[in-house]
Amino acid sequence: MSDTGTALHTLQSVFGYENFRAHQRDIVDTVIAGGDALVLMPTGGGKSLCYQVPALVRPGCALVVSPLIALMQDQVDSLRQLGVRASFLNSTLPQDEVVAVERALLSGELDLLYIAPERLIQDRTQSLLERAELALFAIDEAHCVSQWGHDFRADYLQLSLLHERFPNVPRIALTATADARTRAEIVQRLDLGEARQFIAGFDRPNICYRIALKQSPRQQLLRFLREEHPGDAGIVYCLSRNKVDETAAWLVQQGFNALPYHAGLDARLRATHQSRFLREDGLIMVATIAFGMGIDKPDVRFVAHLDMPKTIEAYYQETGRAGRDGQPADAWMVYGLQDVMKLRQMMEGSEGSEEHKRAEQQRLNAMLGLCEITSCRRQALLHYFGDNLPGPCGNCDTCLNPVNTWDGTEAAQKALSAAYRTGQRFGVSHLIDVLRGSESERIVQLGHRELPTFGVGKDLDGNQWRSVFRQLVARGYLSVDMAYGALRLQEKCRPLLRGEERLDLRRDLPQKTAQRHTKGPLPDYIDVALWEALRDCRRGLAEEQGVPPYIIFNDRTLQEMCEALPQNLSEMAHISGVGERKLDKYGSDFLNVIRGHLSPGTA
Repeated sequence: MSDTGTALHTLQSVFGYENFRAHQRDIVDTVIAGGDALVLMPTGGGKSLCYQVPALVRPGCALVVSPLIALMQDQVDSLRQLGVRASFLNSTLPQDEVVAVERALLSGELDLLYIAPERLIQDRTQSLLERAELALFAIDEAHCVSQWGHDFRADYLQLSLLHERFPNVPRIALTATADARTRAEIVQRLDLGEARQFIAGFDRPNICYRIALKQSPRQQLLRFLREEHPGDAGIVYCLSRNKVDETAAWLVQQGFNALPYHAGLDARLRATHQSRFLREDGLIMVATIAFGMGIDKPDVRFVAHLDMPKTIEAYYQETGRAGRDGQPADAWMVYGLQDVMKLRQMMEGSEGSEEHKRAEQQRLNAMLGLCEITSCRRQALLHYFGDNLPGPCGNCDTCLNPVNTWDGTEAAQKALSAAYRTGQRFGVSHLIDVLRGSESERIVQLGHRELPTFGVGKDLDGNQWRSVFRQLVARGYLSVDMAYGALRLQEKCRPLLRGEERLDLRRDLPQKTAQRHTKGPLPDYIDVALWEALRDCRRGLAEEQGVPPYIIFNDRTLQEMCEALPQNLSEMAHISGVGERKLDKYGSDFLNVIRGHLSPGTA
């Protein structure tokens, strides 16, 4: 059998999938043939198979470099359930287990070995690998090599040594999040100049993107959870650790099963919370960005942001943790100008060169622009990554509830004039007071009652003016001074002030529930009682095995069982996700559930 035929046979017999998805076949063939590859594929697109299949076809053991120490056990457990000889090496293992894993590697008893980058670059590990037969190196989360990125790991910078020390071992670098600049950095820093690049596109069509203005954030979140995601598993992201703790406690008070996760918690407590999230149904994790990379839980039905992320890359990566099973999911966010000011102050106070800060500023501006856009949000998101969607997606808030706009030219001119005539030294609240003609003591003391713009904006209320200023910042007409929060005019505003261009602004309306509600993964024709019986069976087996339920079978596989109603092991073998090992191990258990559920007349 050819290598190509062997790869397909491995996919079917071990993993239980009938065919490769788009790009997977070419990537697998490249690596099996000994070539290097850089793979950009969205979360849930099947990146892992791109190195797992070649690992089982090529002779030797595949080394998988991953920064996700806390998740290695689950990754290895998942492969062992398939009959794959997998193990891991990281700082959590006691010395006797390290010795056992190293002995298994040298004796050819491993197919895949997950290893942390800091251990891989040690001289002792390099000497060990020189004595082993290696199938390939897989560098997961390759964007961690980018010094411009929010997931930068210094140890990744040394991974170019793999090419120097092992020139005949193919390497595959994988990521779900990398714009053109980051891809170029990955190629340079990992010495992948000869690698074939595979870009599978960024679209996650099952995710509905929804971004709203902050009005009453907690109540907005509560309405979203109660009306659209009761009992669903999800992630709520917050900017600060304090906000994570407070939000998690508040959600518990509201009757939700919620846990906090951030770097300030004890490591054992973080590990416990992460394990519970992976293993329990319907749990909400409230977290900072410290949580999520590599999380393989397929049935996360929503990702909510109570604060705006600082880059589109971060937003895309975090929202991408929803709907990995391909079923409908929501990416929901509320934001405000205060988010922007807080993030800019954090950037200004951070270490790093002026060039780095300018790049971060540009990325923050792009994120704010995505929030304020009036056209299809998915098209804008994909365009940022150099991907194109021919028409509006029909599955984002601006498509489902088209934005109302109004001619804001005159209001914008008044706002810009107020900022200029007050010396570009004041923030939004003071400028609104000037425009609305406030007689406050501060206005009088500063002499701002005498300005031509004093009182010219009484036709709009405070919230409407906040919307005007926020959109002027988002469109690049105003910038926010990071030290003091003052608004400053940009060169772009000259034609607007001279009356040479018209400016349409979005009209901020009270938030309505979206027309499309995200339901669970079940179509209407699925027998709910059978579905729940199969889930109960899965849960029991998972507890026996000490693994998360989705490692036994994912929701999509259970749904297909409900649809096909297999009556014997031969029919069960045709269900997607049921490989030979799982068929032998669990097939009879699930067949018994199906048979027991069907009435005698149906069976």
